[in-house]
This record gives sequence, structure tokens and C-alpha cells, in this order.
Amino acid sequence: MNYLRPLLILAGVMLLLAVPPIWPYGYYQVLRIVVCIAAAYGAYTAFTTERAAWVWVLGAVAVLFNPIAPVYLDKETWVIPDIIAGILLLVASAKLEPNAPKH
Repeated sequence: MNYLRPLLILAGVMLLLAVPPIWPYGYYQVLRIVVCIAAAYGAYTAFTTERAAWVWVLGAVAVLFNPIAPVYLDKETWVIPDIIAGILLLVASAKLEPNAPKH
């Protein structure tokens, strides 16, 4: 079974839900882990299926949201990266399907 699509959808939805500042700090810690794993797995899949643009896009998302060397921004500043990355992960969930055309 391919877990990439559900993982990318989960991460994308979590990012979009993170926009309103209603969550405890723990949510954002879990968010970093989930998004980093999803984006890194997506980048790996893009690499193995020769989708170079997605390798770079998802690799950048994985670096931005990595929990080991975190990027620190204000909550208000995170809104734009959260929305952009959330949309990118949701689009990637459709584009990186094994039978999806390579664009």
C-alpha cells in the first residue's frame, strides 16, 4: 500500500489548520514532525519517479519545517509559509501518485 498520498493530505490539512492561532504549542511541534516526514518522503518519491521540480519543492518544505534545526519565526509570519506549504502538499498528493502524468 502506498502511504504517500494520505500522509501528504494529512500534513497539508494540518498546515492549513495551523493558520488560526488557536492551538497549543505542542500542536506546532507535532506539525513540524509530520510535515517534515511527509515532505521528505514526497521528495524521495519524486526523485525515484524522476520528477525533479517536486524534489526541490518538497525538499525545501522538509528543510523549512524540520524539527532538528528549526526555523524560528513569529506566529504571524508563519501564516504565509503554512498556507503555501499546505497547498503544495495537497497538490503534490495528486501529482505524485504512481500513475499520475509527469509534469
